[in-house]
Order: sequence, then structure tokens, then C-alpha cells
Amino acid sequence: MTGPATGPAHAATARKAERQGPEPVGWAAAQLAALRELLARPLTSYHLVLGCSALLLALGLMMVLSASSIAALQETGDPFYWFLKQVTSVAIGLPLMWVCSRLPQRFFRLAGYPMMGLAILGLLMVIFLGQEVLGAQRWIVIGPFSVQPSEPAKLALVLWGADLLATRARAGRIEWRQLLIPLMPGVALLAVLVMLGRDLGTTLVLMMIFLALLWVVGAPVRLFGGILALLVLATATMIIVEPYRLGRLTGFMHVWETAQNEGFQSAQGLMAIGSGGWFGLGLGAGRQKWNYVPHAESDFIFSILGEELGLMGTLVVVALFGLLGYAGLRIAIRTKDPFVRLSAAAVTAWIAGQAVVNIGAVIGVFPVTGIPLPLVSYGGSALLPTLAALGMLVSYAKQEPGAAEALAARGPGPAARALSWLGLNGRAGRRPAASRAPARQQAARPPTARRGTTGNARGSIREKIREDVRENIRGDVRENIREDVREDVREDRE
Repeated sequence: MTGPATGPAHAATARKAERQGPEPVGWAAAQLAALRELLARPLTSYHLVLGCSALLLALGLMMVLSASSIAALQETGDPFYWFLKQVTSVAIGLPLMWVCSRLPQRFFRLAGYPMMGLAILGLLMVIFLGQEVLGAQRWIVIGPFSVQPSEPAKLALVLWGADLLATRARAGRIEWRQLLIPLMPGVALLAVLVMLGRDLGTTLVLMMIFLALLWVVGAPVRLFGGILALLVLATATMIIVEPYRLGRLTGFMHVWETAQNEGFQSAQGLMAIGSGGWFGLGLGAGRQKWNYVPHAESDFIFSILGEELGLMGTLVVVALFGLLGYAGLRIAIRTKDPFVRLSAAAVTAWIAGQAVVNIGAVIGVFPVTGIPLPLVSYGGSALLPTLAALGMLVSYAKQEPGAAEALAARGPGPAARALSWLGLNGRAGRRPAASRAPARQQAARPPTARRGTTGNARGSIREKIREDVRENIRGDVRENIREDVREDVREDRE
């Protein structure tokens, strides 16, 4: 008896639910499932590394131009002076990144040892020939350029340390003595040479790389904790023995009380970020770069970014570094090769850790250490090794499970297609193997089934097909040869 009464009510309820859409919980679960599916794709790491690097690099060029224009105009008379030097570094670094992305793993393993030797030689040269700037002796001046050897030393330590531990992992000799010798003496030598140039920030980054290598290789917790305690003690000692470092620590703990002395840079950086609001004052409209924030284009570029692009701009930068760190860890987790896992994790710890320390110093969470924000701050010496390391991550990402097949399925890239349009690459514009299947079937048909060809042409093509099939029995070689046969048939028909 209730059927006729409840039927229309039930239909109305269903229509109302349909108008309201799916339940929030169901929608959130669907979006989460879609995100997981997206992150599970074989080329996720590849696209994340390339995309985040490109966005950070473009944002860095924009902010270097804005943050350095005033100081460059006052010191050199050209507001684009430092910006053009940064563009030159990018023009060198991008081809370097592209080359590294196409190099095999064996190259990186072999490159670690000569790079380590060159890094030690460069740091020794800094001690005797280096130029002192603001109390720190870090640069070697070569004509109009200045080189900071401590920056390539980070990449050298990554490659050398990863190969050293990977070799012992393959040999099954992972013991605490094998972990520390000769890795720890090598790291100690680099750290001492860098500290002789009064560069505490780079020393801390080297320690991050060292600890990341030990963590990934599976060092015992007691050993890891002991080394970490030793590093904290050494860092505290280095801060105490240098008055200016102790002043930085005092300025960090009492920013506003020392805003006219040790805490001046931190206070000005905080005021720059605070005045940006949600969306900033506008690109180029910042006020703190007018001789208020020291080193606005390098160490404290994040404060100018926060002032001109606001909280939204800073969150975008943090999110990009977070995604870049996720991609690096994903590469390290998905590989089975010990060297790839160690080097990818060490590079991730280097770039992400340096970004955390730089941003933390600007917002007042950490003391000022003087290390740049990767890919964003001004400085070619820091930019080139970073781009080389990211190119290495791209090379590793192309070796992930399913990545090579996915890249091959995409067909030729834009550069190859452009060459094919210009007639400089005959094979770049060819269609994928699936689209060439009808042509291959046509080429494999008996001579009597083809039309428009002479008997001699049919016989020569048939013999060539048989010869090619006998000589090439697998992979892309066979496909390319059959494609050549198809082109010959087309020419004969014409």
C-alpha cells in the first residue's frame, strides 16, 4: 500500500541527490585515486624533475633581474649587469644538463674520482690564490669571472661517495669500518679545506650529503647517531671560535634587539616578507631591495620574492622544491642499482636540504649561513653543478621501470621533428611502429599481389626483404629496415 506513495518520493530524492552531485567523501576518494594513478605512471619522475627545474630556473631569472637591478645600477651603471651574467650561466648550464641527461650510469661512476681530485685541487688553490670577500675566502677570480670551487665539490662528493659505498654493497662488505674508510677521511678533507675559506654553509651541505649516503646505505643507528653528534659538536666549535659566526647566532636569537647590528639582515628580510601580504606588491615593486636587504639577489632572494609575489609566490616555490625532492626520492626508491639509489638520494638531500636551510634562514627559523637558494639565487658557480646533478637525475628517471618504453612510444621529440622538417634527419619524422604495420604488411605481400611495379623491381625488393629479415631479427633495427623497404616500394611506384 505504501508503494505508490513512496515511489515518487524516492524518485524525487534520487533527482535531488543527482543535482547535488557526489558526496564529498566519494569525490575526495576519487581525486586521491586519480592522483595516485598519476604518480604511478612510469614518466612521473622524469616530468617532475624537468618541470620543477624549468619553473624554478625561470622564476630565478625573473627574481634575479628584479632583486639585482638597483645594486647593479649603482655599482656598474647597468641595471642588467648581474642579470646578463646569470643568463650566461643558464645558457651554459642548460646544455650541460641536457648532456648529463643522456650520459650512461657508468660515466657518472667513473667521473666521481677525477672530480674529487679536481675539487681538492680547487679548494687548495682558494687557500693560496683566493680572493677574500666579506671575511670569507671562497672565490678564485679569472678575468671577469669568479669561480667558487666549493660548489662543484658537492657534486664530486655525491659521485665519489656513492660509487665507493655501492662497490662495497655489491661486494657484501657493509661494515662500519668499510662505511667510514676512506669515505669519512675524504669528507673530512673537503670540510677542512672549505672551512679554511670560512664557509660554514657549504660545510653543512657537505655534511648533509655525507649523512644521506650513510642513511641510504643502511648505517647502524648507533653509528649514525655518533657521527651526527660529532658533527653537531664540530659545528658548535666552529661557530664559537669565529666572532662573526657567534654574532650571527646572537642576531638569530635576538633579531629585533640587534636589528641595527648583527640582526640587520634577518630583520630586513622579515620585513620584506611581511610587507608582501597574500599576493605581494607586484613584480619589480619591492622596496627592500633599495639597499635595505643585503645580498638581495643571492642569499636573501627569497625575501624579495615574498615581498613582490606574496605568500602565494613563496608557497609555489616551496611546493616546487617539495615536488623536486619527491621526484628524487622516487627515483632512489624505484631503482635496484645501489649507485643510482645512493647518488639520487644524495643529490636530493643536497638540493632540498640547501633550500630548506636558505628559506629557514630568511624566515628566521635558522641562523644566517650564507648559502644560496638552488636554481633561484644569483651565482653561476652554484647553478652549473646543480643543473648537472639534475641532468643526472633525469638520466636515472629514464631508466625507471617502464620509462624507456613510454619514451619510445611517444615518438620523436620536438627537436627531432624540427630536424626532419628541415631535411636534416631522415628518420626523425617516421611514424611509430604501430602506424607502420599496414605498410609492413604491404611490403610483405607476394609480388603478384602488388600493383604498379615492374618485375625486376619486385624481384629486387623481395630479395632485399628476405635478406633483411635474415640479418635483423629483433628490435628497432628490424623495424627500420622494413621501413627502408617500404620507402623503396614507394619510389618504385612513383
